[in-house]
Amino acid sequence: MARLRRPRLASPLMRRIFLLNTLPLAMLAVTLLFLNDFQNSLLEADVTALREQAHIYANAIGQTAVVRRPERHPIPGDEFVLDAATARPLLLRLTEPSPNAHARLVGPDGKLVADSRDEAALAQHERRRLRPEPASRTDPAPNAPSQWEPPHNNSIEVAYDWLLSLLPLSSREGIVTLDTPDAPTPDPDTSPKRGANPPEAAPYIRRTSARQLVVTVAEPVVHEGQTVGVIQLTRQAQEVDRSLFAVRSSIVSLFLVAMAVTLLLSWYLSLTIARPLLRLAAASHDMRDESGRVDSVPEPLLARRDEIGVLARALRASVLALWARMDAIERFAADVSHEIKNPLSSIRSAIETLPRIENRERQQRLLGIISNDVRRLDRLITDISDASRIDAELSRTRPEPLAVMSLLAILVEIHQTTRAARDPILKLEDGREDPARPLKVLAVEDRLVQVLRNLIGNAASFSPPLGVITLRAIGHEGWAEIIVDDQGPGIPDGKLEDIFDRFYSERPQTENFGQHSGLGLAISRQIIDALHGTLHAENRYDAASHVLGARFVVRLPRSS
Repeated sequence: MARLRRPRLASPLMRRIFLLNTLPLAMLAVTLLFLNDFQNSLLEADVTALREQAHIYANAIGQTAVVRRPERHPIPGDEFVLDAATARPLLLRLTEPSPNAHARLVGPDGKLVADSRDEAALAQHERRRLRPEPASRTDPAPNAPSQWEPPHNNSIEVAYDWLLSLLPLSSREGIVTLDTPDAPTPDPDTSPKRGANPPEAAPYIRRTSARQLVVTVAEPVVHEGQTVGVIQLTRQAQEVDRSLFAVRSSIVSLFLVAMAVTLLLSWYLSLTIARPLLRLAAASHDMRDESGRVDSVPEPLLARRDEIGVLARALRASVLALWARMDAIERFAADVSHEIKNPLSSIRSAIETLPRIENRERQQRLLGIISNDVRRLDRLITDISDASRIDAELSRTRPEPLAVMSLLAILVEIHQTTRAARDPILKLEDGREDPARPLKVLAVEDRLVQVLRNLIGNAASFSPPLGVITLRAIGHEGWAEIIVDDQGPGIPDGKLEDIFDRFYSERPQTENFGQHSGLGLAISRQIIDALHGTLHAENRYDAASHVLGARFVVRLPRSS
């Protein structure tokens, strides 16, 4: 027989525990990785700062690098043009404090007037020509964009780039997102007509093929109400990427730590839940398949104070109850065999002797013995059948509230109506009962009547002629007692429990042998036990410790 002694990491319960523990954590981590609001707020701040810078550049150029158109008759509203000779060095000087910014000045006709990078490269070349530097020393262009590399580990960089490719760049109103690696530059032809107040152009936000976040804004260059050009300012949004990388790294780090803790906790839960369950399953297999009675439930599981301990104790109690039931069935079968064998032996002996007897009187006596034994067998088989089906019958029947005093009154009336002249008298002792809350017990009426009739019949058989048998009921908190008292000789010492054994018979000398099967009290206790009550016997004594008779007490749950 194959059994699992310990849970594996890939066991079904372990997988379920790990999945249930990590799924909410993973969903939260994936949700936080998007950081849409945080990203957009950073982009908006960067766009605002870049637009202010472009606005300053445009004002400076519009006030300094503009000349009047040389035509004799200039068109009204078109008399000013950009001075390229002045605009180029001015644009270079404006962008020198911001090496990451790339400025381009475009005229109204769309032609490029100045480019900060080109001007920086020319200035650098001129400085080298005038003052040669060593060959090993190279000065980067002042406006050359710096490359930002978030992680230095190549594998981490690849993973981060892959993660960024899965997270789409979100946008708010006023921010345009381009999904292409290299977005087109703003078209100067889309600028407003000359002389009009130009609206603010939307920024362009894009990622290059190198995964660099680039922001571009455009501002018109205005001189005396005339738009003489457009300045386009582009800058890498390094701080946005740095902030997002720092936050995402923190989220991923916390997620990995939480995942490790969750894995350890899941493993611990698996060890404290799955392994004990497997040990209980192995113990149940051992108790079922091993020869003999092996109580293999581990003691550490029985000592636990959680649900596993409750299950272990319930399993052991079930096994012990099953063994006790098997022992009871075995004893019952042996007792039945013994009790049936006696009348059968008597009948067989009488039948074998009958043909050899010629005396008519002795033949009639043997026939009477056979008849008595047959009736005894019939009574015995009836009681055995009744005892064997009580448990099954009561397991299918639901106890109902029964009024105790009314039931006892009916039994007293029936007995008094049918009793012979010298039979014992049955009396009901009236108790003080609250009419608003009558005494009721939870029981099955037919079976409770059977118990009471057995107790009354047993008391009547031991009571003297015209003796008094008293019935009374007493209510307690949660319980009710039904008491049957007689005036007989009482129960012999040491036999208070033996009288409830099957086929035990302690009958009065005046009673003919074989009139009782010895199952009446055993069946009565069996019924009361099935109704979650108790039945016991005791003797009644007077002040001088003389036995006044026997007392049987039935205790049942009280109905609210």
